[in-house]
Amino acid sequence: MGFMSQLDLSIVVGYFAIVFIIGLVVARKTETGSDLFLAGRSLGFVAIGFSLFASNISSTTIIGLAGAAYKSGIAVSNYEWMAGVVLVFMAAFYIPVYLKSRITTIPEFLELRFNRKVRLYFSAITIFLSVVIDMAGGLYAGGLVIKVFFPAFEVWQTSIILAIIAGLYTAAGGLKAVVYTDVLQAIVLLVGTAMLSYLVFERFDFDWTQATGSLPDGHLSLIRPIDDSNLPWLGTLTGVPILGFWYWATNQYITQRILGAKDLPNARWGAVLGGCLKLIPLFTMVIPGAMALSLFPNLENPDTVFPTLVKEILPSGVVGLVIAGLIAAIMSSVDSQLNSASTLIVCDFVQRDDRKLSEKETARWGRRSTLTLMIVAALFAPLIAHLGGLFAYLQQAFAILVPPVAALFLIGLFWKKGTAQAAFQTLLIGHVLGLVLFILGQVGIWNLHFTITTGIVTGFSLLLFVVISLAKPEIKESGLEHVWNPQLALPTAGLSWYQDYRIYGGIVLLLTAIMLVNFW
Repeated sequence: MGFMSQLDLSIVVGYFAIVFIIGLVVARKTETGSDLFLAGRSLGFVAIGFSLFASNISSTTIIGLAGAAYKSGIAVSNYEWMAGVVLVFMAAFYIPVYLKSRITTIPEFLELRFNRKVRLYFSAITIFLSVVIDMAGGLYAGGLVIKVFFPAFEVWQTSIILAIIAGLYTAAGGLKAVVYTDVLQAIVLLVGTAMLSYLVFERFDFDWTQATGSLPDGHLSLIRPIDDSNLPWLGTLTGVPILGFWYWATNQYITQRILGAKDLPNARWGAVLGGCLKLIPLFTMVIPGAMALSLFPNLENPDTVFPTLVKEILPSGVVGLVIAGLIAAIMSSVDSQLNSASTLIVCDFVQRDDRKLSEKETARWGRRSTLTLMIVAALFAPLIAHLGGLFAYLQQAFAILVPPVAALFLIGLFWKKGTAQAAFQTLLIGHVLGLVLFILGQVGIWNLHFTITTGIVTGFSLLLFVVISLAKPEIKESGLEHVWNPQLALPTAGLSWYQDYRIYGGIVLLLTAIMLVNFW
């Protein structure tokens, strides 16, 4: 383990112990399906905000952000700060509708608004992506990262260990255990990466000109030319917001902590807090990766940037904290995926109108499905090594699957004339179109950046949904109560002015604008 001291190892072991204790304490109070899937609808805004941040940041995010910044500049952080814009938008328009509907899963909302067929279609796709791509991929990538610091462990061993640990406390304590461990994980992540950022800047005597003077032109620009191969400005304008909207507003494993809020104000404040925290990675993960180009100019593999910074710059003790942060990032993503996929299986497929489960039966089914998913993900994760480049292509599956889903939520929530038939056909046709364009891209016929393609397919899906709805209108009164109205955007009555979520949402948007101006 070379560069790791006994203190570093103690910190890592101590982190695991604390996570286990949290899981055990919460498990003693987790008895019903509502407890397991929605934390008994008791979450406050601090827990929600930090959990949103921690669940989103994986080990591959930390490694990938630093590596991409080293190779091509800080534009990669557009995916991060865009989350703040989306979460403020979500707080105003989507959260009040979701909580008013008293749903447990996001696909359930599609049944209320359209029909069960649309719900099951979307739920099945989400479960597949969660298990095969997100969960297994996160375990495998996490195993690769940990092997850098613990060479004695094989990737398959690490994947299984992480899956078992995350699976056990998630099955025992449910969403509340996930959220409470996420709060710890978010703090460890923020402190560890902030210390790394500070120590990297210290290498340049805290002189910005010295730290950035030797970097290539455009390396510190968020907005890149239209022909940029990594992230063109048109992709930032069209594709990144769509991908962000899908991820933050319609993805079960993110929105589940919103659905578990104790009330509407806490759900909104939590979303805005999460959006504010998402502005931080630019300064603690991305810019240090960019600065590393001046410190270590000859690294062949950009993905080694973060491990190199940890090995070469951090003192004893801080190394353990940062590695604990990496492990926290892995586990916070895996536990969230386990809990959300289990929720979808039980609430969307096991429980039906003709088969109502009691609260305790729901909890038992939830724990069984969580443990089953844990086993599937742990067994599948090592196989990814044999898929070669195919897995990288699978990661772009989101660009195929997101556009019609985003279109459905973007217009279906606001337009009463949208029909169930149009919703299902838009999902089906939009996914076929996305798949065709993806294949054409692999053979060199369709050469647009995938973020631009995302915007194009989303525009097509929006138009398709409107055309089919108008061509074949439906007379339907039920479901229309789940359409947004302007009154829902108002803050909750009886709150003081300083409790108005719009003030804090405005601050997040202002900070985002200032950041854009300074790093344009």
